[in-house]
Amino acid sequence: MKQLKIIGRDNPVLTEKANPVGQIDRELQSTIDDMIFTMRKANGVGLAAPQVGLPIRMAVVETPSEYDEEDNEIPDSRRLFVIINPEIVWQSRKQVKGIEGCLSMPGYLGEVSRHQAIRVKGLDRRGKALDLKLKGWDARIFQHEIDHLDGVLYTDRLTAPENFWTEEEFEAMREAEQEEEN
Repeated sequence: MKQLKIIGRDNPVLTEKANPVGQIDRELQSTIDDMIFTMRKANGVGLAAPQVGLPIRMAVVETPSEYDEEDNEIPDSRRLFVIINPEIVWQSRKQVKGIEGCLSMPGYLGEVSRHQAIRVKGLDRRGKALDLKLKGWDARIFQHEIDHLDGVLYTDRLTAPENFWTEEEFEAMREAEQEEEN
């Protein structure tokens, strides 16, 4: 496996609609492995093919670990998904605001409103049909990655223009809010 170069927001591939994947072959399997490796090396939870310069409808997602009541990580609670030609076929009316970042825009965060629950259909890495019902954080990650496949960046979906910060600005803002609460 090799680490792929994650392109920045100035690259036009990120703002173009990606093409459907036609053939799932050995070359695509190698690309999938490289994308998983790259996502993990960058400490990400998702990576869409356009982010590594490939204008195809494919993404990898690894859900964060779950924790028990004592804040111990639950073994094997992370789930890895490869989704090819995904389509959101249902979305809840309820939306929730959350803070997002992006591997193509390191060092920045923004507040984005997303559907609380979604249903996604597509193919897995072997070409088998997937039908996923997702909610909460998992739904947010999938919506973010599928947006990449449609040429949409999270900055296009900010709740307001001023709700975009550097990581340092966001941390300072959170610290100030915590001090006010105490």
